[in-house]
Amino acid sequence: MIMQDKVFESTTPPLEVLAFRICEQDFCFDLDSVREIRGWTETTMLPHAQPCVKGVINLRGAVVPVIDLAQRLGLGTMEPGPRHVIIIAVLEDKTVGLLADVVSDILVISRDDIQPIPEIVDAATRRFISGVVVIEDRMIRKMDLRLALPAADRTAA
Repeated sequence: MIMQDKVFESTTPPLEVLAFRICEQDFCFDLDSVREIRGWTETTMLPHAQPCVKGVINLRGAVVPVIDLAQRLGLGTMEPGPRHVIIIAVLEDKTVGLLADVVSDILVISRDDIQPIPEIVDAATRRFISGVVVIEDRMIRKMDLRLALPAADRTAA
């Protein structure tokens, strides 16, 4: 009887996430957004870009912005080097590079494994993080990638 209940509870399809580290902190987001993972490539800076935009790279003929997720999340500014990675993600019709220290895992988790963020956490954090996944002794913040990316400045003409 318990086994049947367990099978019934797990009827929702599992979720695949890409786990990565930024400033010694674990994060993840849905794997279906990931196009590829590349080694660090020097960026071309853009004048007047938002502070979290490291610059742009050439990805097979396409100009792709690279976002410093550490800075975007308020963890400080990363000084990338040869050991860092750029996660190329596609959201809707936009391709973006996300600077990270390292990609650690591809995890298959149950949606039930995602714990809500405590109510006491401020709205700025809740804006980027949709939940926390506890796996063994790790707590991995699940990022809502759409909300973590900077919005374009709509006041520019």
